[in-house]
Amino acid sequence: MGIVDAHVHVWDVDAFPIPWFREDLGLPRTSSPEAFRAEALPRGVSAGMAVQVADSVEEARWLTAVTSADEVLTRAVLQYEPAPGRALGATAVEGAAFYGIRAAVPQFAADLSDVPGLDDLADALGTAGRVLELLIRPEQLEGAAALARRHPVTPIVLCHLGLGHGAATETWRSGLAAFAAAGNAHAKFSGLLSPTRTDAELSALARTARGLFGADRLMFGSDWPMSARTHTYAEVIDAVSRAMPDTPAFWSGTAERLYPLP
Repeated sequence: MGIVDAHVHVWDVDAFPIPWFREDLGLPRTSSPEAFRAEALPRGVSAGMAVQVADSVEEARWLTAVTSADEVLTRAVLQYEPAPGRALGATAVEGAAFYGIRAAVPQFAADLSDVPGLDDLADALGTAGRVLELLIRPEQLEGAAALARRHPVTPIVLCHLGLGHGAATETWRSGLAAFAAAGNAHAKFSGLLSPTRTDAELSALARTARGLFGADRLMFGSDWPMSARTHTYAEVIDAVSRAMPDTPAFWSGTAERLYPLP
């Protein structure tokens, strides 16, 4: 088994509009599985997970169909869109590739108490044997820790270490430690490369993450094609390889366990 890329985005802006998309962001209007394979396969990637970027049901159906048919991007994580009477939200569609839901909620309160239906979502995903992903800001990590404690059977995965391109502050470190203390808490080492972050800084983030989660609760994610604005796919792999020890769990095992291969 090669590398499993746990954080990839594919889209078609013309078919499924993305609210945040702007031409000046330097992103392609279409990000396809074929383009991903061309970048990833030469670097030893054998499987990947596509994370929905917008929140429409139509896009969710398209993404699930795409990943159900693709030989590399075989799993889909759909974006949470609250819906009355539906614990998994509006976008949860049937399909063999559907492995989890991501709640992208950095705009909500620090304790996440105002995210509609979040506890019901976590409970339903745990019952269904699927994963809850969180895209949050550092101040919300304590809230994520509390959520993980309330739902111990639900695997909860933190995107981009809860940091992304932000500064590694004490608020982030203490919040990450609180989250990692829950046994069902996991994290993606993804979305961390930036034009200003040095190799030494990336290595420091890797040491912090590995010390808190261990390799068995960490996984690699390229954040392609967001990362492609500043780094080639090969450069992402190389930079993360320098920062993180060559551990099978990090590069494939954790993702295979949480999002089992079909």
